[in-house]
Amino acid sequence: MPGFPINTQQYRLYMKLREAGLTQVSAAVKAGISERTGRRLEQPNRDSPDGHQAPRSWRTRPDPLAGVWDSELLPLLQDNPGLLPKTLWEYLCQRYPDHYDSKVERTLQRRIKAWKLQHGNPLEVMFLQRHEPGQQGISDFTQLKPNGITLKGEAFAHRFYHYRLVYSGWCHVKVICGGESYEALATGLQDAWWRSGGTPREHRTDSLSAAYNNLAEEQTLTQRYAALCRHYHVKASRNNKGVAHENGAVEAAHGHFKRRVAQALLLRGSTDFDALADYQAFVDQVVQVINKACRTRFEEEKPHLRPLPKQRTNDYAEHPVMVSSSSTILFKRITYTVPSQWVGTPLLLLAYDERLELYHSTVHLLTLPRSCMCPRALTGVASITAM
Repeated sequence: MPGFPINTQQYRLYMKLREAGLTQVSAAVKAGISERTGRRLEQPNRDSPDGHQAPRSWRTRPDPLAGVWDSELLPLLQDNPGLLPKTLWEYLCQRYPDHYDSKVERTLQRRIKAWKLQHGNPLEVMFLQRHEPGQQGISDFTQLKPNGITLKGEAFAHRFYHYRLVYSGWCHVKVICGGESYEALATGLQDAWWRSGGTPREHRTDSLSAAYNNLAEEQTLTQRYAALCRHYHVKASRNNKGVAHENGAVEAAHGHFKRRVAQALLLRGSTDFDALADYQAFVDQVVQVINKACRTRFEEEKPHLRPLPKQRTNDYAEHPVMVSSSSTILFKRITYTVPSQWVGTPLLLLAYDERLELYHSTVHLLTLPRSCMCPRALTGVASITAM
């Protein structure tokens, strides 16, 4: 009808009636449109009401890049497909000043995009993964930057061990005093498994030197990490070297966690803590908020976790040391002072991530904080702490 656009139903009805053999006049009357509209719908290269536009094979204005596309821009793209439209636009403006209007830049962008769809380099393809409950847990280390955390006013160099169940997003974070050592990995990982109440079927990391012998021609598990996985009946796996997105289930969570820590520190009004235990408790509160948000999915995942063994396995390293004539021991290039009556005595040192345990035979003698926990240790000498 005049003044009213036809809709998709009218168009389809008209075309169906015409295919059935009705005349244009009869089909138009039954479809509720005019005869003239019916004739227009049957003309070739006309747009249909259902949004399908016939392809156009002619230009509506002269090509503004006709003089430079084939002769200059296309050879540049063929030699260097990584060139950006902005780079080529600036090249044109410098080579032909005041010749091209700014509107031509959009034409150039479309032209380059169309060329790259046909001739550009192939891109890396990423497939969405479907994660099953209880299938995979993932670990990584990360640092808080900038790190303004202090313990009793002294700078505290540290990093975080971050564990996450991929299906539910449940996580555990431990403050790590040293580097990415096996002790840090074993302590944080076992803490996470015992807090979650079970283990996944697979534990994934990147190429951590604490878990993999990266110097070998073919990367293999270290003996201690392999023993840890056997104790908990967990399969060890790692992402391909240099492919960070394969570790994305925890890499992306690093940023969310550290932003929450930064915001919580702003609310607290201070970055100074009395002791490491206080700082760990603060981090635990941040993690508790994260885990509360994924509580429903974690409850779904818990029945699929494997049961824990009867006890934990070792999360320390053994090192024999000798007390020197200056009443000190040397561990990891850091000197620790011990009582003078031990001079010349061989001791067994158990190195945990946050502390050192000294034994003589089976008798426990002393517990020392590791150097990064004691700021004075950064100068090369750590004081004793009797237990």
